[in-house]
Amino acid sequence: MTEPSVESGDGRDPESVSRFVERFAAQLVEAGVPRMPARVFAALLSSDTGTLTSAELGELLRISPAAVSGAVRYLSQVHLVSREREPGSRRERYRVHSDQWYEALTSREAVIKRWEEALREGIASLGSDTPAGRRLADTLEFFEFIEKDVAGVMERWRRHRAQALDRD
Repeated sequence: MTEPSVESGDGRDPESVSRFVERFAAQLVEAGVPRMPARVFAALLSSDTGTLTSAELGELLRISPAAVSGAVRYLSQVHLVSREREPGSRRERYRVHSDQWYEALTSREAVIKRWEEALREGIASLGSDTPAGRRLADTLEFFEFIEKDVAGVMERWRRHRAQALDRD
């Protein structure tokens, strides 16, 4: 089966592309991403345009429209894909962006801030001098450290990406 978005004559072997999609999806699953969203993300990532419709994803991955819908819902929530309407149509296309990792990590910063606040409340409730309170304080300190480091990494990435784009 050929990928719907691959132009003929591009020299890619559809079976090789399919093997990549399944191998990369398996790596994502090992990292904790649910199986179907991992497969859909890998398929979108490997398409030339970075966009596919639900029907194209279903055909490519041999999955149901409901499976595509659930996978896209998950991927949208974690900011790895977006939905777009085709002009003049009711069909939606799903897009993976070149900055999807940046967006996903940036959205995690807000989650970490909420965790930090919950941990502060937990420490206040449990008492900072109790074993549980000390454990929560240690966890809070870890998240505060990670948050600062992620912010620095993201700033360095923006500069690196801008320089890389200037070279192209």
